[in-house]
Amino acid sequence: MQILLAAIVVVPLVGAVAALLPAPPGLKGKSPEQAVLRHGVTVTGAVLALSVALAAGFDHDHPARMQATTDISWIPALGIRIHLGVDGVSLPLLVLTALLTFLCALYSYYRMPAGPSPKAFVALILVLESGTLATFAVLDLMLFFLAFEMVLIPMYFLIARWGGESRERAAWRFILYTLLGSVVMLLGLLLIGIKGGTFDMVALATDNGSSLSHTTQLIAVLAIGVGLAVKAPMWPLHSWLPDAHTAAPTVGSVLLAGVLLKMGTYGFVRIVLPITPDGAHTFAPYLAAFAAVGIVYGSLVCLALARSGAKGDLKRLIAYSSVGHMGFVLLGIATLTPTGVNGALFANIAHGLITGLLFFLVGAIKDRYGTSDLDSLSGATGAALYGRAPRLGGLLAFGAVASLGLPGLAGFWGEMLAMFASFRPADGLSRPAFLTFMALAGLGTLLTAAYLLVVVRRVCMGGDGDGDGVTPATAPSGPGPFADVRSYEFAAWTPLVVLTVLAGLWPAALLGLTDPAVQQLLAGGK
Repeated sequence: MQILLAAIVVVPLVGAVAALLPAPPGLKGKSPEQAVLRHGVTVTGAVLALSVALAAGFDHDHPARMQATTDISWIPALGIRIHLGVDGVSLPLLVLTALLTFLCALYSYYRMPAGPSPKAFVALILVLESGTLATFAVLDLMLFFLAFEMVLIPMYFLIARWGGESRERAAWRFILYTLLGSVVMLLGLLLIGIKGGTFDMVALATDNGSSLSHTTQLIAVLAIGVGLAVKAPMWPLHSWLPDAHTAAPTVGSVLLAGVLLKMGTYGFVRIVLPITPDGAHTFAPYLAAFAAVGIVYGSLVCLALARSGAKGDLKRLIAYSSVGHMGFVLLGIATLTPTGVNGALFANIAHGLITGLLFFLVGAIKDRYGTSDLDSLSGATGAALYGRAPRLGGLLAFGAVASLGLPGLAGFWGEMLAMFASFRPADGLSRPAFLTFMALAGLGTLLTAAYLLVVVRRVCMGGDGDGDGVTPATAPSGPGPFADVRSYEFAAWTPLVVLTVLAGLWPAALLGLTDPAVQQLLAGGK
């Protein structure tokens, strides 16, 4: 198990180096470009297989215990150790990361985004995977920061070199926002390590803040919380996200929404709640308030983008929907209750599956139609997917109803648990305030249903979305019938559909993993 976890983190890095080397003569295939793309599929497939093996060998009877641990001294003078391990909180995120990266590599093998050398593209994808997996596996504060930062440069280049219109501006906004947030977060991590006497996250969680004064905890939570909130993304620190998603290539958007956003919320659960409990309790109402505003704000922006004549972009709409959905995750964490934190972790996984599928679908629509502009896609001369590509239209409708939280699908449980926890937050938190946040979150679910149903009507049914049945005069002539779901798209999307259904019908499979670990984290590792 130790070797498995270490291999999961290291193999993508080795694969990234190998991707930059010339392909052996017997493995070149039709071209060097095809060989390196096949290499990407092979390496990410191997990492996925290792992750599944790790999950199979995980002791599901004791998910609160750190397993597959490695603890080696790295920089003795600073007390920094190479400390790896997984529990019920991190294991689902590891498997989700490995799955989404493999599906992106498989999709790119058949549909490589326009841009420079495939060698650099595959190497960046693998470095991004290694950094994300390390973030969920490391148990040392300094290693967590290094892994947290490791993903920024690959994502920057994926957007700047393989992205669409305005890609350089979007890439710069992404890197500047996240780097500035990370600098502040580093100061908070150093403060905890110096005052707590160790950078070991397990030891600090077990200590449960007893060696940190109240003032130290407040400063640390504020500093770390800013860095994590930028990545989450929490309103009003979210403004880099819509541009990044709109400009990113399809696989970049899938990984950004499905994996990178989870690093921020995971940091709140793994670091802030157990290590600085007093500081977390002080700032919880403010975190909940920002989360509730983000839920409503994201939904209102999506509703504005979805209406006829707004020149809304479908990728941008789904990006803003992430602000709302991740607001539910932050609201669950802010309740400081096992129910809320479990709901947040469940919503993390559900958002990765559903939004990853939606970005795949929007990428496919843009490839076929040439645009993701909603006014162009709507009306009788627009995409009208139910008539032109019924399977693609059906999948988009499925993704929409899953995203709006239809009971029986994965999107329902996380949002429901977050609102349920807001009804009765942790002791010492203002119940009237959290009831207000719960009401705002409930309003957000109604607005989410409204804009997603408008999108389905306009894109799938050919309606203009304003209720008068008249096609906008500005809508261009459509391209006629186009290809429905292709075989490689079916292979890349089916796992996400199946897991969305399974998680919705059998939530105990995931909650049974996370709940004991959450209970222990909130109790100070005891």
